[in-house]
Amino acid sequence: MHSTTTSPPQPAEICDKIIQLLSQLLPSTLSVISFTSRWQILRRKLASLKSLLSEISYFPHWSDNPLIHSLLPNLLSTVYRTQTLCHQCCDPSFNPGKLLMQSDLDMTTDWLSKQINDLDFLLRSGVLHQSTAIVLPHPTANSSKDDLSFFVKNLFIRLQIGSLDFKRDALDSLVQLLSDDEKSASVVAKEGNMRFLIQLLDSNSQDSLRELAVLAVSMLVSMSDFSRKCVFEEGALGPLLRIIECSTMPAKEKAAMAVEFITADTDNAWAISAYGGVSILLELCKSGSGIAQSHSIGAIKNVSTVEEIRIALAEEGAIPVLVQLLVFGTPSAQEKAANCIAIIALSGKNFRDLLVKEKALQSLLQLLHESSNSDTLEHVLRAVYSLSESDVSDQILLGSTSFIVEISELIKHGNIMLQHISASLLSKLSISDDNKRAIGGCMGSLVKLMESAKPNGLQEVATNALVSLLSVKLNRKELVRDEKCVMRLMLMLDPKNELASKKFPVTVVAAIMSGGSQSCRKTLMAAGAYGHLRILAEMEVAGAKKALQRLSGNRLKSILTRTWRE
Repeated sequence: MHSTTTSPPQPAEICDKIIQLLSQLLPSTLSVISFTSRWQILRRKLASLKSLLSEISYFPHWSDNPLIHSLLPNLLSTVYRTQTLCHQCCDPSFNPGKLLMQSDLDMTTDWLSKQINDLDFLLRSGVLHQSTAIVLPHPTANSSKDDLSFFVKNLFIRLQIGSLDFKRDALDSLVQLLSDDEKSASVVAKEGNMRFLIQLLDSNSQDSLRELAVLAVSMLVSMSDFSRKCVFEEGALGPLLRIIECSTMPAKEKAAMAVEFITADTDNAWAISAYGGVSILLELCKSGSGIAQSHSIGAIKNVSTVEEIRIALAEEGAIPVLVQLLVFGTPSAQEKAANCIAIIALSGKNFRDLLVKEKALQSLLQLLHESSNSDTLEHVLRAVYSLSESDVSDQILLGSTSFIVEISELIKHGNIMLQHISASLLSKLSISDDNKRAIGGCMGSLVKLMESAKPNGLQEVATNALVSLLSVKLNRKELVRDEKCVMRLMLMLDPKNELASKKFPVTVVAAIMSGGSQSCRKTLMAAGAYGHLRILAEMEVAGAKKALQRLSGNRLKSILTRTWRE
């Protein structure tokens, strides 16, 4: 006995069968005697379906498209079901119950509507113009823009109307495309319909699809401003926050990353409050993995620039969470927490008082001592500077010799931003003479910073910090002993040097001569300070006359004394 296997029907065969059934069914619907209004709707849909199938069959490669293979069998099943309902509604003796029949007709109408929409979308997309493989070949570096565009359109068609396997394969392909070529993000955002991707973030989606979708979204928002804008405008923020609230930790990490990138755009930051996002992000900061904490505190840092959200952060108990992350967070989380504290501390006395109460300053000083990352140190110093407005913080800083020494070391060895903030702190704090003597070694670096026109304000804070240190006699003598420092001051004083502002070196010379030291005067005179100051005084440069008087005080006095005797 020989067994025979029957091959599954081909798309063309199924299509012909559906059209044949529709040709019989459409006239039959005119004979229904019950639920006539519902059958009028169904008749229009059946006619539309027949027209669509006829139009699709004109394309030479339509039957090769894998989506057709999955759509037509389901469509055939729906048409068979409609035919059965039609027979029942035409039979006066059939009495299934009014509510049950209404439900069956409405359900069938919904199925037909979705399947017709899927067919119409496939038809209008243009992908039926050419044959499409089950697994699409990935674009290469040599692929044309049209090939890339077609690939992306096909992926998103599969996301909308494909089966579970089609959707999963499409998401895998999308993630691979974004991984291989960051520039493709803009093409994906332009050619793909983001709405269908965002819909897969919904809690009703299958878990594996949702995790792939959140990965794709997190990649898109991180790769280009345009793709980030498209994702946000399609309403991704709410579903992403729901994932953070109740999903697996890997999904939470990717969702938090996406939220951080979305909120980096200040035009988007306000929307966090609309979804109750502050409390959700704070909870992730408390209980999430290191990666999740880093991204969630990054998002909180982004939204803290909005005044209303800062108030919400304080009310939700964000301050203790920020301080905890300073101490126990990953290096990335520590950096972002310090940045967030710096923003909040600038916002007013109430916020500073909350931070001081939670001992944020002590945690910042500890992080300053432990971290070697320049970005982290910059945010820590900014936060410390903001908190120094508080009297309590000011006293803590003045009593910490180790802190004073650390900022002097940053003035000597840090990058330009660290030098700037450290000099600002040094010029602001009323540190003791003992500490001024202890950090006198940074004076040469401060003189050098006085030559830097950028960043704005650096010359002024460097001058002020230097003048503060020069209030100690030992430091004045040490500075004039440094030939390089004296040479730099003279170059800045030189009226011919138009690149340097004169008020700053003039101020420093006046500070050096504030104690009337003969050795300092002698060194500055020998270096040419007198001639420069005399010209600057004639030019009426601010402070030049005062500095000239201090520098030439004894010489004028001796001239006057000799004249009186004679």
